[in-house]
Amino acid sequence: MRYALQFLPGWTASAIATSTCICRAYNGGSGLNLILSWRRKMVRHIFYLALLATLVLSDSAAAQQPRQARPGSDGVHTDPELRRPIPMHHSVWIEDLTWMEVRDKIHAGMTTAIIPTGGIEQNGPFLTTDKHNVILQATGEAIAKKLGNALIVPIVAYVPEGPVNEIEYPGTLSVSVDTFKRLLADISESLRSQGFRNIILIGDSGGNQQAMADLATELSEQWHGSETQIHHIPEYYNWPDRQQWLRDRGIKEEIQPGWEGLHDEYSATSIIMNIDPEKVRMEQRLEEDLFTIHGVNLAPADETIAIGKELIDWIATVTVNAINESVD
Repeated sequence: MRYALQFLPGWTASAIATSTCICRAYNGGSGLNLILSWRRKMVRHIFYLALLATLVLSDSAAAQQPRQARPGSDGVHTDPELRRPIPMHHSVWIEDLTWMEVRDKIHAGMTTAIIPTGGIEQNGPFLTTDKHNVILQATGEAIAKKLGNALIVPIVAYVPEGPVNEIEYPGTLSVSVDTFKRLLADISESLRSQGFRNIILIGDSGGNQQAMADLATELSEQWHGSETQIHHIPEYYNWPDRQQWLRDRGIKEEIQPGWEGLHDEYSATSIIMNIDPEKVRMEQRLEEDLFTIHGVNLAPADETIAIGKELIDWIATVTVNAINESVD
């Protein structure tokens, strides 16, 4: 095609000149009309051929140009190597960072990603349904900062809470174990493709530990030989050890019958009060003289918050030690 096209301009001129000579030879009569009609058709065909040649040559030239990143739907340049134009924002939460900041943190060695799983469920008359997620805001950040090379993905709030069509308490949201595992698997694959080398699964509820452990085993087999490893860290949620930690500090809960025992306890309340006291309805409970849990007085609030802060640090230390042992 390219060989033929290079002769097209000369051939076009020759054809037009020949038709002109023939027209002059036939000076009148039907022969002249026939020749003129033939000439018009010839010129039209030549025009189409020339247009086709122009398009082919334009496509060929474009193909030889170096490829450039395409703009996104908003017109912003999307070159993945584009230099970050502003100073780095320092946060361990991926959702608080721009994509350039995440990229540069990975390049700087922050190649551990933490996937925290929480839940939306009933937690008694005082704690909000996002109890586990709020706790993870505190503990997850403390863990990442202690590790020093980790970023945290947004908290996975949807976890198995029982059959989805048998929810007893309004506000509880549940997914199947299969959906839960597939969601975590897709998140993990996304992180692996971006250059994260250690993916950490932690969960703030006992019921979901087995599903995370099973997923870690399955992905480890699939990723055999890969640079990326996945680790489930059950030490994060060691309930007996947490209760012993509290008892060592003189905080001895006694599970009370009735509504006070509905999925609420001192460790959760003390941690959440470090984030937002309204999440435990502190003011309302003080007004109603209900600022206690399992026989333990939560007042003064400053002391409970201080205990919660120590507990956050202890959980982070235990978890980081377990992560380092698993990674090594």
